[in-house]
Amino acid sequence: IFTIQKETKMKKFLSIFVVLLLLTGILVSTASAGAFTYSSGIQVQNLSGTDANIIVTYYNKDGSVNATVPDTILANKSKTYFPVDVSDGFDGSVVISADQPVAAISNVLGDGGNASASYVGTSLGGSPVNIPLLMKNNSGYNTWFNVQNTGGSDATVNIAYSDGSSAGPVTIKPGAAHTFDQSAEFHSATVFSGVVTSDQPVAVSVIEESSAIMFAYSGFVGGSSNPVMPLINANNSGYQTGVQIQNTGSTSTNVTVSYKAVVGSDCTETQTIPGESSATFALAAFANGSNSTCVPNATFIGSASVTSNSAGHDLTVIVNQLGTSNGEAYGGFDPASASDTVVMPLIMDRNSGYFTGFNIQNVGSSSTTVNCAFTNTSYSVSKTLAAGEALSDIQNNKIADSYVGSGTCVASGGTDNLIVGVVNELKASSMDAFLVYEGIND
Repeated sequence: IFTIQKETKMKKFLSIFVVLLLLTGILVSTASAGAFTYSSGIQVQNLSGTDANIIVTYYNKDGSVNATVPDTILANKSKTYFPVDVSDGFDGSVVISADQPVAAISNVLGDGGNASASYVGTSLGGSPVNIPLLMKNNSGYNTWFNVQNTGGSDATVNIAYSDGSSAGPVTIKPGAAHTFDQSAEFHSATVFSGVVTSDQPVAVSVIEESSAIMFAYSGFVGGSSNPVMPLINANNSGYQTGVQIQNTGSTSTNVTVSYKAVVGSDCTETQTIPGESSATFALAAFANGSNSTCVPNATFIGSASVTSNSAGHDLTVIVNQLGTSNGEAYGGFDPASASDTVVMPLIMDRNSGYFTGFNIQNVGSSSTTVNCAFTNTSYSVSKTLAAGEALSDIQNNKIADSYVGSGTCVASGGTDNLIVGVVNELKASSMDAFLVYEGIND
């Protein structure tokens, strides 16, 4: 179910930091910024076959403790936190510590559900952290982001934007978060990227929003020379996809994205991305064929990957999916971080009108068979995927009315058996009831 924090007049936002160590921590922050009054929560999945004993510690922005709550998550199960157990008007962060590895996603609602977004927790934190897509007054869209100190000492944080502007230094206490609001900053561009640097490891979560639609994603520690994207939509029941690719190198690179179709035709797109900047792919390619071999205005459903990167620089990717009244973002994947198992902490079927659908992409070098199982149901999904191919499944009317659980997909039978995935959460609505998060490689 949607994990919702009790609303106050304060604008709220949850960002999640996940550390998969012997002791597992999740850092969640809230902030005052943006176009909505936010309510949020988390879905936590125990990745172990042993019950996980957890402690949830809530921190105020000055680093003091607001509340501490112990709990248990059963083996291989997930749990919803709604409402979070804090004082009214809480504006801060939370660390979830566990004696077993866990994974988590955050669902964020604006104005009680008029807009919504979702994203997955970030492992470990670090510095620098790359932010591929930021906006100020871009056709009604702005961004803001939280930076959380995941280290043990005060963090001195600076932001460098690709339009030449900057922010900071800002000091953030351990476990606390600070908000950077692009609508309140000076920027010479409407679309740009950013890099966060700190003398302590940090985690970053970003909100993109208009007055009616909200997107969310996590910043990137590092990048990949050949990132992959499991789900691309174009001219599909009103949905379009924009792919923002950030070049973290200091010089330009020529980047080719190859689109592999489940519906439609395979095609490629090539653009030059200046150093320490970003460029938008897919949107114009599928609208008018710009810089590509793609068929203009044709329906496309499939996946994508960077197949050429002339300078070999590390790239980071944000994929925005936009419908007529809703939208959401997810982060592209480094295939070097893929594994044979993808965990999905939240799967739904007709849960107060919400259902999920997922795409699992084979990023290995040979065919592999993917088998997906779900908690508390015999429903399953299986398909053999060629290299680069994606499996698509929508759970609506397939599992059980009001079903809420989690899922795990495992690849086998191939040479390397490497998969990644994304999950869509959707409700038929005239408002923004669309959320997306990345599957977690285990």
